[in-house]
Amino acid sequence: MIRSITTARGTIVIREANLADAEQFRELRLYALQDSPTAFSADYDINASRPSEYWHDRLKEDEDSIIFFAEHEHQLIGMMGIARGHSRKNKHSAEIWGVFVRPEWRGLHIAESLIEACVGWATSKAVNIIKLGVLAAGTSAVRCYQRCGFIIYGTEPRGIFYDDQYYDGFLMYRDLNPTEEK
Repeated sequence: MIRSITTARGTIVIREANLADAEQFRELRLYALQDSPTAFSADYDINASRPSEYWHDRLKEDEDSIIFFAEHEHQLIGMMGIARGHSRKNKHSAEIWGVFVRPEWRGLHIAESLIEACVGWATSKAVNIIKLGVLAAGTSAVRCYQRCGFIIYGTEPRGIFYDDQYYDGFLMYRDLNPTEEK
């Protein structure tokens, strides 16, 4: 699935990850962990020490998960992963993870386009609910998710501990079949 969007800064391609993206994926992920350390539970030092095979393996085709990239002129500027449950009891549910758009590209609705790609993938896999966690203090991210139909359903107290401080998170969901009987 490839889709392009036009922004004030140029055309952005939203596409599925492939194995050739491993090095750029590593660079973008490490940049994200340094730029926004409280937005991720992953640790920069641990990820920076991972071998190249780790990054390659994260991009291998998988029936239950996918990573989407936002790309401008062959440079990755944003990413978002989605993974559905592995058991019969939770295959109906998926979780968005690893959301990041480079600061200079924010405000151009790139994250919304990545979310649309994840929703399309989830729908094709018969997923009917998508969940995510977001830094409660990340008001622009929370508003982005709300614009995309996500609803806050809880708070994760002290979800992140970084630089001797705790950060709460919001738990959010989007029902892909809101009229379906529960």
